[in-house]
Amino acid sequence: MLRRGRKLANQVCRKAMRTVQAIKANIKRMKIAAEMKQAQMTGRVQAVVAGTAAESYVDTGVKILIAVVIGALLLAGLYALFNGTIMPKVTEKITGLFNYNG
Repeated sequence: MLRRGRKLANQVCRKAMRTVQAIKANIKRMKIAAEMKQAQMTGRVQAVVAGTAAESYVDTGVKILIAVVIGALLLAGLYALFNGTIMPKVTEKITGLFNYNG
């Protein structure tokens, strides 16, 4: 009877040891899987944070706006220059040529 009890205790102990080893292996696999998932998520977050996909649209819009403003300023300056300085002198010179009494 004592042998059977020891044999049964040894079987239970071995089964418990195998169960503990299996649990340790599962925990190790789960830890590795969690680390891999964390690395993937970290990579995704870094890509989103460092991503410049939408910046090109904003940059292009700002460039277009700056070009339009500079173009408008140049046109306004040329209009003022021609109407205020150049055209009156040209008109005066042309009138002087047609009124030649020589």
